[in-house]
Amino acid sequence: MNYRFAIISSVTLALSTPVFAQDANIDGRVGKLEKEMRAVQRQVFPNGAGKFVEPEIPSQTAPAPTTSSTSATADLTARVDALEAQLATLTGQVELQGNGMRGLEGRLKAIETQMAAQTAQTEAVMPAAAPAAAAVTLPKPKPVVATGKPALTAKPNPARIAAVAAVERPATGDMFEDGYTYGYRLWEAKFYPEAQVTLEETLTKFPKHKRASYARNLLGRAWLDDKKPATAVKVFYDNYKTEPRGDRAPDSLFFLGSALTDLGKRAEACEAFGELERAYPDAVTSRLVERIAAGKTRAKCK
Repeated sequence: MNYRFAIISSVTLALSTPVFAQDANIDGRVGKLEKEMRAVQRQVFPNGAGKFVEPEIPSQTAPAPTTSSTSATADLTARVDALEAQLATLTGQVELQGNGMRGLEGRLKAIETQMAAQTAQTEAVMPAAAPAAAAVTLPKPKPVVATGKPALTAKPNPARIAAVAAVERPATGDMFEDGYTYGYRLWEAKFYPEAQVTLEETLTKFPKHKRASYARNLLGRAWLDDKKPATAVKVFYDNYKTEPRGDRAPDSLFFLGSALTDLGKRAEACEAFGELERAYPDAVTSRLVERIAAGKTRAKCK
């Protein structure tokens, strides 16, 4: 419902006398409020989907009592003042959430840089040991021909192949849902690498699907359950950042905290849990309440 239409309609019903000079000022304030409210709502609800706050002005279901124009204008002014106060509160909440999100993003980037440096250092140390080893006179080993494939995939496990093949692949005609459901079944059967491949392929084909939030969150869980929390951190945070009002954004923030805890980043994990409580108070008081409490305990949050 358009704020301008709602407020002007109430004025039309309430006033039966000519418009006063104050109305021009009120109308200007209402127009300004309308623009600001929609700008804030685009931040709160970045994906739209009709999730706009209705004005807190009761509908006229019965003929309005006869009142003086001065009284009606004063009532409208009071309501506009209340709307301005609500807008200020909402704007402050959005700014607070944005600051928390930027702070968490900075910490995660620092963690990613640190882990990349540790990986590079490990790779640099391994070749450095080669000259010392070469100084020792040993029989030359037979040359190994590089196949370009990981050793673990050189000899597939027939039993695993058969078990994966036994997982039913849906064929409903809905390519996204079939891919998501199959990925879920693979994850549920603990075939995590296969689930990762399936979900990544599905998201690559349908990155803007209405249920992409579900698929990204499940992909993060497949990495987390596969004991690869560093990759899971990136997937969970990307899901929260890409679609903060997605159905599984709160879940991704929770599992982000769990993955950070697994990495030993307890301060960052507590920050993720805190962001979850600030951004999604409804989720905190319902389905995630027990998980959040357990996660904060495990991360030793204060």
